[in-house]
Order: sequence, then C-alpha cells, then structure tokens
Amino acid sequence: MKRHLLPLLLLVGVAWLPAHRAQAQDKPVLNSAPPGPPPVQPRPAEPTPAPTAPVPTAPVPTEPQPETRPTPDAPSGLDFPNRQTTKAGGAESRPATKKFLYTNVGLGFASNGGLNQFNVSAAPSLGYRVTDKFAIGPGISYAYSSFSLSNSATNAGYVLNRQGDKSISSSSLGFKAFAQYIVYKEFFVHAEYEVTNAELIDYDGNNGYFKYKRTVTTPLAGIGYRSYLGEHAAVDIVGLYNFDSSVFSLYPGFVLRFSFLFDIGK
Repeated sequence: MKRHLLPLLLLVGVAWLPAHRAQAQDKPVLNSAPPGPPPVQPRPAEPTPAPTAPVPTAPVPTEPQPETRPTPDAPSGLDFPNRQTTKAGGAESRPATKKFLYTNVGLGFASNGGLNQFNVSAAPSLGYRVTDKFAIGPGISYAYSSFSLSNSATNAGYVLNRQGDKSISSSSLGFKAFAQYIVYKEFFVHAEYEVTNAELIDYDGNNGYFKYKRTVTTPLAGIGYRSYLGEHAAVDIVGLYNFDSSVFSLYPGFVLRFSFLFDIGK
C-alpha cells in the first residue's frame, strides 16, 4: 500500500509546482529602496499687469527772468557774474563804512641854493565818504626837517652859521583838511590844504642860517594808488606836488607819502 501511495504523492507534487510558481510570479514585488525627494510642484505663472495710463503732472512755475537791456558797461545787455567785484572792498564796490581813519607817513628831499632839506612827516586824519568815490576829512600833521649844506657848498668854504653847526633841525605841528576822489578802480586824485605853526630857517649875512617860527600854508595835490589789505584796510602810495616850494615852505617840491586806511563804525 505504501508502495502505491509514494508514487502518487510524487505525481501530485509535480503537478502542483508549476501552479505555485505562477502564483509566486503574479504576486506584486514590494519596493525596498529609500524614498526619494517629493516631486517639485510647478510655480504658478504670475499674471501680467495691465498697462496704466501716465498720470499728468502740473508744470513747475519758473521765476521770470529779468529783461536784459544794453548799458554803457555791457552793450550787449549781458553781464558777467561778479563784474562789479574787483578786490575786497574795491573801488567799484560799495565801501563797507562811511567813516575811516587815514594816516600817512611822508618822506621828502630837496636842494635849493646849496641848502639841502630832508623831511619826515606823519599826519593822521578822520575821513568821511560823502559818496562811494568822494571823501573829505580833517586831520593834524607833524613834520621833522633837517637842513644841511650840499657838498659843493661845503667844498666852496660855506658854513651854516658862525656856531659851526653841520645841520639844523626843526619840528612843526599843524592842522589840515583833505579831499579825495576815486577816478578809476584803485587810482585816485588827492588834494589837501595845511596850516602849520612851523619852525623854519633863514639866512643872515652876518650870522648865517638860523631857526625861527612862522605860520606856513601848504597846498598839495597829486595822484595815488590804493592796494587793499582786506575788506576794511588798504595802503595808499601818493605822490604830491607842493605849490609853495619856497625856502619858507615846510615841505619840498615833491612829497612821496605812504598812507594807511582803516574803516571804522558801521
């Protein structure tokens, strides 16, 4: 019985094996690989903005330009910037103040009839500008003079006096008034009149030269040049001619002065 049962079991097993293999192949295979990154979601498209009409803007008001007219300084009617500004406080610009101090120092030399005269003077004044170009003012003056004989007179045997003096000195004090007008830029004309209680010298045939006092009037006039040191200060170089250049005059025929100007007040 066992002999017939064993071959039967073998036949049943052989018949069942193909069916089991087919079922094994039909069974789904599980994915054992690691999970990958999530799929990228597509970016939604941005809507295109609709074109907008430009907003009208109001025009910006502009200041009216001044009318250009021809002038003697600008025939075309156009002018350069800062045309009226030369130097600080220049003659073409309006002065900073009405009042100013005006002090000069003078040097002079003259020779008359073998007598030499050397002169140093100082004269402070208070000036007032009547207009931008015209100024006047009073002042005082002090002068020191030294008289000596020329070399030719000395070689000829002449002497100053019987005392044998080599030179005679004198001092003088006076009062004056001046006027000044700016002609062109830094150039001006200057005139003044001075009355001085002066110490002068005279000549005596018996005693020679001697010193004495005399009231002297001195009219002076000339031209000058102004160099500015800033808005409120300047230096003037003035050449003056003395219209009373006799032996009794306090100053020689030509006087060269260096004057200093300082604005004061408001």
